[in-house]
Amino acid sequence: MTPLRQRMIEDMRIRNFTEQTQTSYCQYVSQFARHFGRSPERLGPDEIRAYQHHLVHERKLSASSLFVAVGALRFLYRVTLKKDWPIETIIPTPKRQTRLPVVLSQEEVRRLPDAVRLYKHRMILTTCYAAGLRISEVIRLTPLAIDSERMTLRVDQGKGRQDRYVMLSPTLLQTLREWWRADGRSTGCFPVKRPAVISLMTRSKSRAARRACGVGWHAGSGPSTGRRFDPG
Repeated sequence: MTPLRQRMIEDMRIRNFTEQTQTSYCQYVSQFARHFGRSPERLGPDEIRAYQHHLVHERKLSASSLFVAVGALRFLYRVTLKKDWPIETIIPTPKRQTRLPVVLSQEEVRRLPDAVRLYKHRMILTTCYAAGLRISEVIRLTPLAIDSERMTLRVDQGKGRQDRYVMLSPTLLQTLREWWRADGRSTGCFPVKRPAVISLMTRSKSRAARRACGVGWHAGSGPSTGRRFDPG
C-alpha cells in the first residue's frame, strides 16, 4: 500500500466513512492513477478533465458511478492532498438522471416470493418488500428488533449508518413467527456466513423478479428491549 493510499484511508476513517465508501473511493483513485501510469500527486486539472471525459465517453459509466468517481477525486485533492483549487469547477458534479420507479401490480407482488427457490431467501425477499428494507438491513435483523406491541421493526445502522423504525404489518409478523419456529435460531433472524452472500442474493432477487413478473419486466444505536416479541 502506498503512503498516499494509506493517508487517504486514514482521512476517510477519521470522518467515519463506511467501509463500502472507502473501498469505492480507493478503487476509483487507483484506476485514475493506472490510467496515466503516475501517482495522483503528479497529476493535475488537465489530467482530471481528460479522465472524466474518458469515464463518460469511453467507459460510458452511469451517472451514479460518475458521482462516486467525482466524490473520490474531490476527496483526494481537497482533503488528502489539500489542494486549494476551485474543486467544484475543476471536478464538476455530473447531472443525476431522474427515473420513475417500477411499480409492481398486486398480482406480481404475490408471485414474487414464490419465484425464489430457497425458503430462507424467500423469507428475506418477503421481509424486504413488506417492510421496505434493503437486503443488507434484513439479514442483520434480530428478534430484539421486532416489537409486536407497537408493530414496528428497528433497523440499526442502515443506509448512512442511521437507525430508524419501520412499520410491521400483522401479515409480516405472522410470517416472521412461522420462519422463527421453522428455523429455530436464537440470534439473528437470517444469519449469513459471508458478506458476499448479500451480493449473491441481490442478483437472485433480480432474477426472481423477472421470473415472477415476466420476461418483459425490467428493474430499473441504542438497544431495543424486544420483550414484546412473541415468537410463538
